[in-house]
Amino acid sequence: MTLCTAQKPASKILLLVMIAGYVTAAPGPAAAHPHIFVNAKFEAVADPDGNLAEVRDVWRFDEVFSSSVMLDFDKNANLKLDPAELAAVADTVRNSLAQYNYYINITMNGKTVALAKPDVFHGAYEDGSLVLSFSQKPKQKTALKGVAVFSVYDPTLYTALDFADDVDLKISGDGFARCNRKVVRPDSKEILAENQALLTTLFFSDPSGTNYSQLVATRLEVRCNAR
Repeated sequence: MTLCTAQKPASKILLLVMIAGYVTAAPGPAAAHPHIFVNAKFEAVADPDGNLAEVRDVWRFDEVFSSSVMLDFDKNANLKLDPAELAAVADTVRNSLAQYNYYINITMNGKTVALAKPDVFHGAYEDGSLVLSFSQKPKQKTALKGVAVFSVYDPTLYTALDFADDVDLKISGDGFARCNRKVVRPDSKEILAENQALLTTLFFSDPSGTNYSQLVATRLEVRCNAR
């Protein structure tokens, strides 16, 4: 399965070619819109002391992409992904997406919260869809005071991560007792209209360097009062 001619280093590899083991060309007009679709769920977990303990993600991939993964990783050709094959898929994604921090972006009062690499990715194949789940912990103690913003998006615009319902972005744990949660869904048409000239230039040069995906990403905002 040849996607396109390799021209750029690994920093330009997109999720589809990461998981299939290919290298693709630099993003261009064809890559300025999603090619992979994911139904996502996100959970931020707080400890009893009011600190961010970990974040958890579950990604269910579209059937077309899931089928391509089946073809690439079904080594024994039994038309299913056995546990060892699923582990190979999960490990490939775990290693490949580290440079994108697994599409997870968190700020606390405007400052970026660094996350550790997931210890493990869990893989499953359910009803024709690849499902990956994983969790990450903050590298440093992160007190939940003020405003925390959680968003999950692909900066290359190649993968669309969709949260179908507001309940798919949740908080849990006693440490969130003094916090209020709000899901924000930006109007992509309005953002496009306001930034049309700039986005046209950015889209067709290097989408991986733009912040358009950040602007339109659904996000979870949590406001916490001090104890």
